Amino acid sequence: MSGETRHTIGDLALRTGLSVKTIRYYADSGIVPPTDRSSAGYRLFDAGAVARLELVRTLRDLGVDLAAIRRVVNHEVPLHEMAAAHAEALAVQIRVLRLRQAVLTVAARRGSGPAEVDELHRLAQLTTRERGRLVGDFLDSVFAGLDGVPAYPGVIVSMTPELPDEPTIEQVEAWLELAELCQDETFRASMRRTAQQYAADHDVSGLPRPDAVAVVRDAVAPALAAGLDPTTPDADPVVAAVSNRYMSLHGHCDEADLRRRLLDRLIPASDPRRDRYLDLLAVLNGWSTGDATAPAADWFVRALRHRMPEPVG
Repeated sequence: MSGETRHTIGDLALRTGLSVKTIRYYADSGIVPPTDRSSAGYRLFDAGAVARLELVRTLRDLGVDLAAIRRVVNHEVPLHEMAAAHAEALAVQIRVLRLRQAVLTVAARRGSGPAEVDELHRLAQLTTRERGRLVGDFLDSVFAGLDGVPAYPGVIVSMTPELPDEPTIEQVEAWLELAELCQDETFRASMRRTAQQYAADHDVSGLPRPDAVAVVRDAVAPALAAGLDPTTPDADPVVAAVSNRYMSLHGHCDEADLRRRLLDRLIPASDPRRDRYLDLLAVLNGWSTGDATAPAADWFVRALRHRMPEPVG
């Protein structure tokens, strides 16, 4: 319409905040072609062109490339389809950036050298299947040959991490640390010994019963909270209560044998890496963290060792 307002490139620059050079480029490339020209040959744009330019600016701010924008403004592809495709691409980019940020955060915190950074980056890039193989190999090394214990299938499931498709930075960091633990041969051996001792505590037929770690954790908690020294006489009632409880559950009457058996079960459980694994697992799987086992086990190990006779000779 002859009465419709026409805008020059300078007008558009003032209205949109874009530079004259940028608007001229959009006009020359056909993304926002001029509606008309003035008698002096200047390009003029109508309200439709202004709206088109505003859309182009918005899409560019959102990171959409010019080729995709041209297809949208030329009605070659619906805007919603293009938006969905770019949203999906951004999601992939965000996940990659999140992984990179986690690797760099962990490396900075540890003061890592080149070799450790390479390993952290490798662990962060593992596929779902590769992560499954790494964890599966760890759990196989811990529980192999112990599948006769009825509770183990559930225990294995409860120890399996699941990194979400869209993990947080904290979850990626947790995965990196947990993956390193899974590959630590000394940690594997410690967890293997814990599993074997758990199986030995369930070698008596009958109803399920608490193992040594559970008995100690429950009984020692008040002593820990009170800051009780395990080597003092004040700790004697706690030691006696645990010993009597464990004896009644598992039928051990010899005091020396009972203490040796308790030590065998509690020394692996006092490894703080066991609690750390479970804490990392909780972060990855979105679970609440449980009570730490290592402090109670360590307290009772010190209490037992203090009360055991010195070896002769």
